[in-house]
Amino acid sequence: MSLLQKGSFVSKPLPTFHDVLLARRTIAPYLAPTPLHHYPQLDALLGATVFVKHENYQPIGAFKVRGGVNFMVQLAPEERARGVVTASTGNHGQSVAYAAQLFGVRAVIVVPEGANPVKVQAMRAYGAEVVFHGADFEASKRHCLTLEKEQGLRFISSGDEPLLIAGVATHTLEILEAQPDIDVIFVPVGGGSGCAGACLVAHTINPHIQVIGVAATGAPAGFLSWQTHTEQTAPIVTRAAGLATGAPFLMPQQILWAHLADFILVEDDEMIEAVRLYLEKAKTLAELAGAAPLAAALRKKASLAGKRVALILSGGNASLEELALSLA
Repeated sequence: MSLLQKGSFVSKPLPTFHDVLLARRTIAPYLAPTPLHHYPQLDALLGATVFVKHENYQPIGAFKVRGGVNFMVQLAPEERARGVVTASTGNHGQSVAYAAQLFGVRAVIVVPEGANPVKVQAMRAYGAEVVFHGADFEASKRHCLTLEKEQGLRFISSGDEPLLIAGVATHTLEILEAQPDIDVIFVPVGGGSGCAGACLVAHTINPHIQVIGVAATGAPAGFLSWQTHTEQTAPIVTRAAGLATGAPFLMPQQILWAHLADFILVEDDEMIEAVRLYLEKAKTLAELAGAAPLAAALRKKASLAGKRVALILSGGNASLEELALSLA
């Protein structure tokens, strides 16, 4: 196990496939496996056999809850008593709020000004204290460190936390248990935990599976960091809140550097169209980040002919504004 360093910060060891197996057992009493559905109309669009992993069917409407529950179950009693703080554009915050409510832990979620109201309302409904701070995720993340010091809260990084990565990786474990012959898996990349988890599982089970990460053209920090194998920051100019990160998380990045087959940037308009296609062809709701894998698969259509493709629909917490754009 290697350690990552960033300034004076030293992370925990990287998660392993064994950690993913433990996470599946840990979260099983709290979360049922999500469906993996096959849609012939998507087959026709892509010229491939397409399976959709419905993480939008999770209790919070997003895959992040897997990591939140895996983390909170294993939180030390003294840390539970202190409470936790984290930054989020929405789904990670809902995950922490949901898991904290399960185990009676105080949760403070720092979100950017203008955060998706659907996600903010959900966080509050799960009992979390929501604090608005900053224009973007990076500003919210910095404010968490202030609250950590002031209130003695346990800070939860949304990316550099092995228990979160191992937890969310269980979505790919479920995919390959149901369909072992998958050739390609498309995964959205915001902080990178979900994609790193997919890489970890796919590489262990079958190294020939291609895992392809998808991010927004308007938030390319993760892509640039993967491309150069160095930490790169970039401006955030995208409507896709789940992809709106301006700096990479180094723990998932190291896993992506080792195992990610390709990384695609998609435009907001492509994601908006993919939301519409999911509604029309699969009768299911995706937020922009959740639709990014379909947008990328349409971009890569020529290379997918005859293959068995899995799309991780990471979340369905679309705002009314997003839906209006998709239905216009």
